[in-house]
Amino acid sequence: MCGIVGLHLRDPELYPRLGTLLESMLCGVVERGPDSAGVAVYGDTRRVPAGHAAVSVLLPPDADTSVLDALVTRAGDTTVVAAPVAPEDLVARVTAAFPSAVVVGAGRELTVYKGTGHPRDLAATYDLAGASGWQGLAHTRMATESAVVPEGCHPFSVGPDQCLVHNGSFSNHASIRRDLAREGVRFDSDNDSEVGARYVASRLAQGEDLEKALLGLRETFDGFYTLLVTSADGFAVVRDPIACKPAVIAETEAWVAMASEFRALAPLPSIDSARLYEPEPGRVYAWRR
Repeated sequence: MCGIVGLHLRDPELYPRLGTLLESMLCGVVERGPDSAGVAVYGDTRRVPAGHAAVSVLLPPDADTSVLDALVTRAGDTTVVAAPVAPEDLVARVTAAFPSAVVVGAGRELTVYKGTGHPRDLAATYDLAGASGWQGLAHTRMATESAVVPEGCHPFSVGPDQCLVHNGSFSNHASIRRDLAREGVRFDSDNDSEVGARYVASRLAQGEDLEKALLGLRETFDGFYTLLVTSADGFAVVRDPIACKPAVIAETEAWVAMASEFRALAPLPSIDSARLYEPEPGRVYAWRR
C-alpha cells in the first residue's frame, strides 16, 4: 500500500501556490506509506532558473559539489544541481565528477526529491511549501518489493522531464527487465516500479505520447497498479484492468488532480465544485499543458 498525489495547474495564478497545495495533498496520504516520500515539481525557478537545466542526484555524503561550478541545493538525501547547459551535458558533468552518483531526475523544468523517513518531515526537508510551478506529484511508500533506501523511492524519473509513481505491484517485471536490458537499458534499483518507468521512457523516446505509451504498458505488464505519469507537457493516470488499487480524479477549470484517497484532494481550492470521479479500469486519462 502506497500513496499517490498529483496536481496539474491550468490557471497560472495558482502557480505560486503549487508547493503548499502539493504538501497538503501529500500529508493526506501519509498513512498509506510512512517509510519514505518522493516529490517532483515542474517549473520551480528557485531550483531551475530560466535557461538552466537541473539534475537531481543521490551523492556520497562527503561529496564536494564546489567542483561542479553550478547552483547546488541540498535537500536531505537529494542534491539538485542546476546550470545553463543542456540536461544531458549536466548529467555527464555530475557523473564524471562523482562516478558513484545515482541520477534520480533531469530536465529543463523538473526537480525531483527522494528520501527515507516520515513524509511530513521530508516535506519540510525539501522545502516543498516554498515551491512554485505548474505541475507536481508526490508518493509515500510502504515498501513491498525492494529495500527502504533513497534509490528505491518514487518517483522514478528515467527520461528527460519524465516521472512515474506507482501504487501496486508488477508480477512480470523480471521478464520485462531482462527484455529491456537486452536492448541496452540500464537500471539503478531492483524496484519493480523502475521497470515500468523505463518501459514508458523507451516508448516516449520512440515518439509516442503518454496515452499511447501507457496503453502499451497496460498490454505488456501484469499485476495490479495505479500509475501517475508526468512529462514536460503531460499528466496521465491509468489503473490496471481489474482496478485493484484506489484512485480519485478531480477537475476544475483551474486544475486537474488525482490522489489515492479523496481526503488528499479536500484542501484544494473550489473542491466543492470540482468534477469528481473514479478512473475506470484499464482506461488511460491524459491531459496536456
